Amino acid sequence: MKDVLAVPASRRAKLEEIVATLGAANRIVLTTHVNADGDGTGCEIAVAVWLTGIGKVVHIANPTAWPDLYRHLVPDAEWLRDPTHPQTTATIAAADVALVVDTAEPKRIGRIAASIAGKPVIVIDHHVPTDNGIPATITLEDAAACAAGELIFDLLTVAELAKPWPHAILEAIYTAIVTDTGSFRFSNSTNRAHAIAGDLIEQGIDPEEVYRRLFATVPLRRIELLREALAHLQTDPELPITWISIGRKMMDDLNATSDDVEGLIEHARSVEGTEVAILFRETADGSTKISLRSAANVDVNAIARGFGGGGHVKAAGALMGQRPAEAVPLVLDAVRTALRDLRPDFRAAR
Repeated sequence: MKDVLAVPASRRAKLEEIVATLGAANRIVLTTHVNADGDGTGCEIAVAVWLTGIGKVVHIANPTAWPDLYRHLVPDAEWLRDPTHPQTTATIAAADVALVVDTAEPKRIGRIAASIAGKPVIVIDHHVPTDNGIPATITLEDAAACAAGELIFDLLTVAELAKPWPHAILEAIYTAIVTDTGSFRFSNSTNRAHAIAGDLIEQGIDPEEVYRRLFATVPLRRIELLREALAHLQTDPELPITWISIGRKMMDDLNATSDDVEGLIEHARSVEGTEVAILFRETADGSTKISLRSAANVDVNAIARGFGGGGHVKAAGALMGQRPAEAVPLVLDAVRTALRDLRPDFRAAR
């Protein structure tokens, strides 16, 4: 019987090289994409716990502030570096190696991209590879992984970290996988994703405690934001598209943060008949952040790439320079075109 937890042969050589490179370094800086999610933060913490445990000096320098939702994952606040503080640049400059997780795109790590230029860089990502990725010494990209957390699970396996792993690592990797699979509801919830979760549970993680921290304890403003967001839910009269628009004023009036927006798009996707769900959010500078989810065969990654973004076939996003009044019609037109190209019956609805 196949050992589903065995590290795939296609990954092993790169993982061994990464383990050797990190093992030879003394000071390591970790980073992930802007507006870090459960996968990015979970990977960073799991790696940080492992590396500090073997005597390395580790710092986490993300392009945007650490999200409150995942603050409980951080066992040592001294690891975190403020992205706007001048000392952060010095911290990155002093590092022997930079490790980028959950993205391979330079623009997704913002100001950090310039800081790590010319330094040995390792990239570990599970998104569809791009042609203009982060210049790296070692790149492991595998879109077959359910989350970057799966690749970190394999990294620690190759590193032969003795089990049971520290609780902070178990919680971090479980969080990475449970958030990126939508609590094992999305199509990336593979047999191996469940097997890894089972292994983490066997090692001592408590799924109910993780659920409570992530999904069952929210500030009142998040519920208020949900109420306002649902009041701005719209559907296309002819095509299976549902979208929600969140303006800057709505966010400011409720003192809401980007953390509070997480998961809102699932309410749009849950509307009966929806094949593409979209969340539009106006940022502080007037730009528009778009998130797309596909509940059918539409490749939203291709749509997002048309606007300078990317992601997965069924989940992707982009940051557009236009204000929502200009961005929303552009994205809706692209989604409508994709649906009509895919389905002859939709073409008849022109």
